[in-house]
Amino acid sequence: MISTTEDGLSYVVKVTDASVLDDYLNSAVDLARQHATKGGNCGILVTRHAPDTFTVAVSEAVPFGETHERFDLGGGADV
Repeated sequence: MISTTEDGLSYVVKVTDASVLDDYLNSAVDLARQHATKGGNCGILVTRHAPDTFTVAVSEAVPFGETHERFDLGGGADV
């Protein structure tokens, strides 16, 4: 499942089957990339919160044209 946050610039990816994880993450990154390219000053940050939960977000902290990954396994999605 991919859900959009209220601001429309972040996507929460939650899977119950590992076989769809890559497809869901790639889809969420594609959606975020569409927003990131409009402004031309943001990249994409993919955060793993748990083995089955990720956030994909447009981020000013990431240089334009780049996608960074980070781990935040401290307790669920913070979106």
